Amino acid sequence: MKLLGIDLGDRRIGLAAGATESGTARALTTLPRATDDADLARLRAVVGEQRIDAVVLGLPRNTDGTEGPQAEATRAWAMAVLGQLGIPYVFRDERYTSQDAEANLGRAPRGRSGGPPSAAARERRRRAVDREAARLILQAELDARHEARP
Repeated sequence: MKLLGIDLGDRRIGLAAGATESGTARALTTLPRATDDADLARLRAVVGEQRIDAVVLGLPRNTDGTEGPQAEATRAWAMAVLGQLGIPYVFRDERYTSQDAEANLGRAPRGRSGGPPSAAARERRRRAVDREAARLILQAELDARHEARP
């Protein structure tokens, strides 16, 4: 079974792909957020290209495990967008995935003269973090499914 991991943000959608057979996830791409219809069209294309069977969407919970406004917004987006894809989707707790993604990617590069990075470099870094966060979300789901096997 092929799965698509999603790290949903206000501005970007990080994507990762993986398979239950291999048990590994890989970062795929980052899409800009747009309208629900545009997000749906882009995700349909990815689902078709990658032959995805189901989606794993990161659910942003508070540190105490409760759900706040961001989780509500994520659930609403899932109903509006993922509900139209025609494949199953599940939620996966995404607490700390962005911090873990930052740590996995290492220190952000400096600018050419050693100063702060350019706006374009900062945006590239943010997209990479979103992809890595999606990979971590999906990897957690794959690991949980593997552990649940008899």
